[in-house]
Amino acid sequence: MPKPHTFPTLFDECKKLTISDLKRWNYLKPNQNLNGVITWSRGGEKTGSISIETYTSPEENYINLNYRSNGTPINYRVQLVSIPSNLGKGAIWFFRCQRTGRKCRKLYLADTYLFHRKAFKNCMYDCQTQSHKNRILLRLFDRLTKKENAYKALYSKHFKKQYNGKPTRRYLKLLSQIKNGEGISETALLMS
Repeated sequence: MPKPHTFPTLFDECKKLTISDLKRWNYLKPNQNLNGVITWSRGGEKTGSISIETYTSPEENYINLNYRSNGTPINYRVQLVSIPSNLGKGAIWFFRCQRTGRKCRKLYLADTYLFHRKAFKNCMYDCQTQSHKNRILLRLFDRLTKKENAYKALYSKHFKKQYNGKPTRRYLKLLSQIKNGEGISETALLMS
């Protein structure tokens, strides 16, 4: 008897809040209080928005989040943690998940609250829902298309194979992609 379908929630389709987005939008500068609205959209259509207030100071760093979920107003605080960079310049920022207590760089809205991915049960990435055979086929197709693109780049106009008598890194990378795709034939892919 086959296993029943579970239809898990996919992280790829969930709304998410990332540290890199907050840095890009200048919400994580030191010693400031900022507020604004973050809007999510898919295919040019607005799918959701969230009001955000960031507080960064030497004593405490956090974000207040205000939004509506299923008509219910939600308001809570997410702690921010910063550690010094190993390069000695600036800091690396993390969220502190309320449910798991983990430091993370992405929070997902898979249910009502924004949490770390480990806080959700029955959530998966899209690639985890594919069968083993499909994963193998996708890897083979990927190698085949990389080989074809490498040939196009290799024989394009003004491509340099050498610089100062040494092969360029790009040339070596393209040769490697061609070699990886050599054992694959299109008919073998269609047969499997």
